[in-house]
Amino acid sequence: MTVRNIHNGTVAVLGNGPVGQTTALLLARWGIRVIVLDARPERDPIGSKAICQQRDVLEVWAAVGVGEQVAAEGVTWDTASTFYRDEKLFTQPFVDNGRSAFPPFVNISQARTEQLLDERIAEEPLIEVRWGHHVDGIDQDDAGVRVLCTTPDGPAVVPVAYAVATMGARADGFRTHLGLDFAGRTFDDKFLICDIKADIPDWAHERRFYFDPEWNPGRQVLIHPCPDSTFRIDWQVPGDYDLEAETESGALDRRIRRIIGAELPYEIVWKSVYRFHARLVDRMRVGRVLVAGDCAHLVSPFGARGLNSGVGDAENAAWKLAFVLRGWADESLLDTYDLERRAAARENIKVTSATMDFLVPQTDEQRAHRLRILEAAADDADARAQVDSGRLAEPFWYADSPLTTADPARPFAGRPARGVAPQPVPGVLLPDMPVAVCGRATRLRALARAGILLLHGRDVDATTLRTLALDATSAPVRIHAIDDIDATGALAESLSAAAHEVWVVRPDAHIAAVVDTADPAVLTDAIRTATGRRVVAPLVAAV
Repeated sequence: MTVRNIHNGTVAVLGNGPVGQTTALLLARWGIRVIVLDARPERDPIGSKAICQQRDVLEVWAAVGVGEQVAAEGVTWDTASTFYRDEKLFTQPFVDNGRSAFPPFVNISQARTEQLLDERIAEEPLIEVRWGHHVDGIDQDDAGVRVLCTTPDGPAVVPVAYAVATMGARADGFRTHLGLDFAGRTFDDKFLICDIKADIPDWAHERRFYFDPEWNPGRQVLIHPCPDSTFRIDWQVPGDYDLEAETESGALDRRIRRIIGAELPYEIVWKSVYRFHARLVDRMRVGRVLVAGDCAHLVSPFGARGLNSGVGDAENAAWKLAFVLRGWADESLLDTYDLERRAAARENIKVTSATMDFLVPQTDEQRAHRLRILEAAADDADARAQVDSGRLAEPFWYADSPLTTADPARPFAGRPARGVAPQPVPGVLLPDMPVAVCGRATRLRALARAGILLLHGRDVDATTLRTLALDATSAPVRIHAIDDIDATGALAESLSAAAHEVWVVRPDAHIAAVVDTADPAVLTDAIRTATGRRVVAPLVAAV
């Protein structure tokens, strides 16, 4: 057996899909050495898979150098239309509290996303990728982790400080090895997915969702535009659907022709059939192992909450591991990874399961209820609000996290309306916008992702604030007057910031606290809380 010697402080990322790639790049950005292990002999790009990337995920990828290219190559869209048969019921707006550099959504194949992330990883000296390493198990103790692998050269052990498991949905054996339960439900209906290449200009910049169209009676169809005149079409089909038989009989061609027309040339680029699940592990931290992405949770794709949520896992895990490894936080900070990201997963499962229940009603009563809503929706705003064609991906809010200091004057109002970002309050992602520091143009979230960001009003003494911050944390801190970095007033207006306030922002750009500086001890506590210094066990997961 080969034992690979690894420097202290290294993290193993188990799985080289987009969540694992993102985790590795984010860790390296914090100066952490990473070993990426994957059982496959090499990358196997195929099919569109997770195509729909949300604005705030593009922002995360921008932090590691690929977000702008993903946005430039993908198909951008800001319209999501829902139809009942051939009648448009509504078009979904997307409201941003800031002025993001990115559109609400970009469609690009997962294969191309992985390629762009691979190219960036190849430029990063702190990341080593090892293909052909099947992870058989984990040994861990207080000193670190030993990853047990089977390689082409025989058994190997990779010793590291921590590991992040991003091995995907099919990691049943590994979850069992960690002692994880993966409870949930499986939906009976299947979904047929075809990527077709065709010239259909009218579909080029709009997500289209059809309830009960004449070309899939009694079920649903979703159409997404992709680059290079490619369109992703999802049909809801019965549980006994047979793709091979339909292809051989010519029925698949007839199915496609009923949507695009009898004469239009097209090419099938990729096709597959999926049965969807709603599942969540009972823990996302097992000692020194954090579990992320599809390895930790599965949701149906209506809402694009799979990969987008996995990137949220990656960023949450990366900054917390970095803070622990760099000595800026205690290991108890890692407990909040489990708490925060399982709360996010529960929200995603709740949202997507409600969508699936509307798409696939299980009883005559549910079917009749859905029919009444769809038939009334064209003329009734209340009925339209009940039509569930998928609430699209959004960042989770950590309002109930132990890292968040609540502000009675700015309470979190709960899940916002579809397509609307919540107001900036503690726990919510900071709105992004262009700012300038010492005459250099940058973006607000780029400042936040360098450590702890303190934004303050004009009546706050910056020298005193710096002294308090240095006493509260050893982590990197940036302190900026709101008026100094944005002379237009847009940032102060977006935050509704007062002159005597300090906004404490976490390294993942979530607002941790809004503090009146009249009491210095409150500010010090808020900074310590944001870095986990005041977290106490046991943690109770937010619902």
